[in-house]
Amino acid sequence: MADPALRYWLALLRAPGVGPRRVSVLLERFGTVEAAFGNARGAYDGLRLGTDALAYLARPDWAAVEADLAWLAIPGHACITLNDSAYPVLLREISDPPTALFVKGCVSVLQCKQVAVVGSRNPSAVGIRTARQFAAALSRAGLVVTSGLALGIDAAGHEGALDARAPTVAVFGCGLDRVYPQRHESLAAVIAETGGALVSEFPPGTPPSREGFPRRNRIISGLSLGTLVVEAALKSGSLITARQAMEQGREVFAVPGSIHDPLARGCNALIREGAKLAESVSDILEELGALSGFVDSAKALRQAPPEDAEAACILARIAYAPTSVDTLVAATGYSANVIATKLVLLEMEGRVEAAPGGGYCRIK
Repeated sequence: MADPALRYWLALLRAPGVGPRRVSVLLERFGTVEAAFGNARGAYDGLRLGTDALAYLARPDWAAVEADLAWLAIPGHACITLNDSAYPVLLREISDPPTALFVKGCVSVLQCKQVAVVGSRNPSAVGIRTARQFAAALSRAGLVVTSGLALGIDAAGHEGALDARAPTVAVFGCGLDRVYPQRHESLAAVIAETGGALVSEFPPGTPPSREGFPRRNRIISGLSLGTLVVEAALKSGSLITARQAMEQGREVFAVPGSIHDPLARGCNALIREGAKLAESVSDILEELGALSGFVDSAKALRQAPPEDAEAACILARIAYAPTSVDTLVAATGYSANVIATKLVLLEMEGRVEAAPGGGYCRIK
């Protein structure tokens, strides 16, 4: 490996009872990751390390490290440590940033502006469609959609980004050699192969566990400027992610729902706690734009002038039922490319939405 210290970072990841906060303490005491190993026990006094951790620091599991290095030797695999310039800036700012991130796919996408899209594992058909449409529109605005590859809203978020031919980031609660749930193996492969990234703080071989998913959730919110929740019960992992985002000083957005719908209660509760109500993508873009300074192209999409004659002409011919692009070409005389561009602008403004099966519906 190019970085000789990487072996020690990988060894430190496997130290029992040594999480991100304890790693920070070790680095403060010893200065470098290499110097944290092989010391007399007295050198660790005051660090509150357990017996197992002290024994491990004296004799690391180098065989497991070699297995990690073998995984990293595969093209498209990488490991970013806390001292690496490629480590995501926003994630480094949380109180307990992962010691390292294993990555499969495009490492540089982690430096992009990201928005998390999370929600119920058992959503309604409307919830799936809403998440997918929000994710596609956010992607077209220049943001990267980040989620946890779970069933339901997570998967819809990733799929919405892919619909927009944009990269997306999936954070695992286990090693990257184990896709969970298994039925998303093909989705994970597409994400990694189309400019996105699969990410985990857990070394290869780590199985899914109850403890791993809350840790994953803090990474999802920590990578992101804001978190959008689409359908969530009062007790759900997506609410954990949202509250972690609040603790991290990030924006939280929630799609409201009926007071009679159990899947809306979590979102409605978040709004009562201070989350921003999200009825359209522009609600999110305006809030994040003020905080992060979007790329100019995203601002241009969001701020399409109302006097845009072509967009107004197209909007006037879109029904509240699905209207195809071919119908709009025939009705306006504009080319399909012009219509596609204006439809993106109208979707950003929350005036139209993509219809299931194709075409667009007017919503205001």
